[in-house]
Amino acid sequence: MSDLASLRTLLQRRLDLIADHACRDRDAAAHLESLRNISEEIMAEHQRLRAQLPPRLNHFLTQASFSKALEYLDSSEP
Repeated sequence: MSDLASLRTLLQRRLDLIADHACRDRDAAAHLESLRNISEEIMAEHQRLRAQLPPRLNHFLTQASFSKALEYLDSSEP
């Protein structure tokens, strides 16, 4: 389950970064670069975990529906 926790953390970090308007306003280029980096980390984690992920979560990640993937992980927690 720690693998899914790691994926969830990355997805939440991306959402938090999107919501950080102060960072974006201060340095738009750096903000965009940070978004690109976190998205690449998410995609790499998806590739690493792909074989063990539930089909619906795999679909969300394949389609880059990262908010839906995070919602799925949050609703799937015991």
